[in-house]
Amino acid sequence: MAHDAANHHRIDYIELAAPDLGAAKAFYTETFGWSFTDWGDEYTAFNDGNLDGGIRRGAAAEGGPLVILFSTDLERSAAAVAANGGSIVAPIFSFPGGRRFHFKDPSGNVLAVWSDRDPVAAT
Repeated sequence: MAHDAANHHRIDYIELAAPDLGAAKAFYTETFGWSFTDWGDEYTAFNDGNLDGGIRRGAAAEGGPLVILFSTDLERSAAAVAANGGSIVAPIFSFPGGRRFHFKDPSGNVLAVWSDRDPVAAT
């Protein structure tokens, strides 16, 4: 998916958890034909032919998969979450390929927002 203004605040990534990454990769490859790229021993990214996602090593998250939105301005998105009744549960952090934060919406759902934009380059 192209990461541009047209995709700002659209669902961009889904993240699952699995205690055995090899077994999870085998299941999704054989069952649905997903392709995978490993990022070390604790994380693998997938593509289902349309949407990207990832599987991290760990117990399945309470509430299911983590829905991740894309943002062209991560700091502004975090401020909007807080201004509209959401709460930041994991402040902005870096990971290979970008930065993101996690938030809880007013109903209690946890989602994340990520960006591949460098805030220094944007100024």
